[in-house]
Amino acid sequence: MSKISNMKMIVYCTCPDSRVAHAIARSLVEQRVAACVNILPAVRSIYSWQGEIHDDAEVLLLIKTGRNHFQALSDIITRMHPYEVPEIIGVPLEAGYQPYLEWIEACLKDS
Repeated sequence: MSKISNMKMIVYCTCPDSRVAHAIARSLVEQRVAACVNILPAVRSIYSWQGEIHDDAEVLLLIKTGRNHFQALSDIITRMHPYEVPEIIGVPLEAGYQPYLEWIEACLKDS
């Protein structure tokens, strides 16, 4: 496996409420496309959507995964998410505690 395809990443995804956030998080871990999902409540998002400024309470998911699982993870989120255009942003990890990175890899299904 190449270094790029094996790269670990954190994916950010905002959800409208904790019910949606919990359902998505659980599905991602159960389907082994994420090793861990942190659910951060009480996020406030101010954004432009369809020509209007919105100010909404949201829940943020911090999803730990591998680059080679991003597409499957994105597909699951878009199927389950109520937003027309959900936030799904992957950020590669430049460094990390090696045992933790190995644990992430061990939790993910083989590609």
